Amino acid sequence: MQKNGLVALTFHTLIVLFVMAPLVVVCLVAFTPQNTLSLPWNGISFRWFSAVFNHPDFVASFWNSGRLALFSATISTMLAVPSALAITRYSFRGRDALNALFLSPLIIPHLVIGVAFLRLFSFIGATGSFGWLVAAHVMVIMPYALRLVLAALNGMDLSAEMAARTLGAGEWTVFRRITFPMLLPGISGGWLLAFINSFDELTMSIFVTSPSTVTLPVRMYMYASESIDPMMAAVSTLMIAVTGVTMIILDRLFGLDQLLVGKG
Repeated sequence: MQKNGLVALTFHTLIVLFVMAPLVVVCLVAFTPQNTLSLPWNGISFRWFSAVFNHPDFVASFWNSGRLALFSATISTMLAVPSALAITRYSFRGRDALNALFLSPLIIPHLVIGVAFLRLFSFIGATGSFGWLVAAHVMVIMPYALRLVLAALNGMDLSAEMAARTLGAGEWTVFRRITFPMLLPGISGGWLLAFINSFDELTMSIFVTSPSTVTLPVRMYMYASESIDPMMAAVSTLMIAVTGVTMIILDRLFGLDQLLVGKG
């Protein structure tokens, strides 16, 4: 096996440092005792983390984002599974067009989608509805779930399904006992990516949220447009920590290769 040389290792190290440096700086600023954005040279303080938990708007926005991401990711995954099965297993007129339609939110700017949903919701009188906000997020994040389910289906061995049908198993039994367990890594990884993208969605959410459904990214944007203080760094650090802990737990329980790539 050929090993990376000194130049390659140095290049990779510089890339990792370049990517990690802003995150490290933000996390350090969150522990500053000062009232301005500064590194904690004179000691570490948790005052800004306490300020986050004592800020009712941030707490409410966090729960809004979590609830929205949970519903959106679950619904998008439930739609992605039958869509992927239809696109992969069946041949019908317009199949390629349907696949392109489902994946189109990946290439359409979210600013355009947000303005379009704003006009649509205003026209039908659905502005401020949490249900319609979920529907908008489902359309934006469904391609992430669909792509992983499609990848899992394309790499799946059909011999087990054919053997089950030969032995007299029905379509529902084959799906429940064979197809679904084999697709579970792709489904789980798709749900995870959909959840993360829904939780972090900002550009489109700005146009479709209401005062009662403001998500955490939108709340952070609104707060940062009014004032800049280390509390923004504290919120960002908490989000980084929660994401990191979640990924570590998933890696220990299931393995990220199995969830995100579909490797056994």
